[in-house]
Amino acid sequence: MISKKYSQNLYMIIMSFGMSVIMTAVVTAAGTGIDDGYIERFFKGLVFAFPVAILAAFTMAPLARKLVDKIIK
Repeated sequence: MISKKYSQNLYMIIMSFGMSVIMTAVVTAAGTGIDDGYIERFFKGLVFAFPVAILAAFTMAPLARKLVDKIIK
């Protein structure tokens, strides 16, 4: 089992993966259509998108938390 202290990091990784899967599927379909090569293009895009999503999540999370804290006070 993974320690509870890593729960926020694990949450951001899982959310990044889910969002990158959804966004890659939509953008690939919108940009190139759904045909015989769709799955290959999707996985190529996902390999690029997932690391970018993780970096974005870990970069943006502290900034978003500060902004939310300012808004709700």
